[in-house]
Amino acid sequence: MPWIILLLLLIGIILCLVIKNPQNPFTMSNYPLPAYHFIADWGGSRIDFTEISGLDQSIEVIPVRQGGNPVPGFQKMPGLQKFNNIVLKRGVVKGDDDFYQWINSQVGSSIERRDVLIKLLDHEHNPVFTWKVKNAFPIRYSGPVLKASGNEVAMEELELALEGFDVIF
Repeated sequence: MPWIILLLLLIGIILCLVIKNPQNPFTMSNYPLPAYHFIADWGGSRIDFTEISGLDQSIEVIPVRQGGNPVPGFQKMPGLQKFNNIVLKRGVVKGDDDFYQWINSQVGSSIERRDVLIKLLDHEHNPVFTWKVKNAFPIRYSGPVLKASGNEVAMEELELALEGFDVIF
């Protein structure tokens, strides 16, 4: 019987060491992060959103054909970087017209530009990834879809054009 107690004690010690080991593949730090825990600091009074989309970056491809190349085809070279527009969605709240005020800050060909920080948070509410969006400005505001037979929350959207973003880990 004492050998069973020693075996259980040894198993307990091994489990404690495995769980506390940062190289352990079963620790929380090795799980993918959920996409539902995020905030966006955009210069408005509210930072909570139901959805943020458009964090896309791509590089255009330039086909190049050398006149003396005997191979029938093009060589591909990297071109300019391209960033998609970002869309911020959130529920409509009484008295909050920050989206509407920002898009109406346009005077002629100028509009208020802002840097936007989009933060993906861990289970302790600490930022794990931050996208720093550069020189963003609104290009489209969409108010809620109003439907008498619906049962949805009134949502508004703001689409932002941007000059790029950096990812901070």
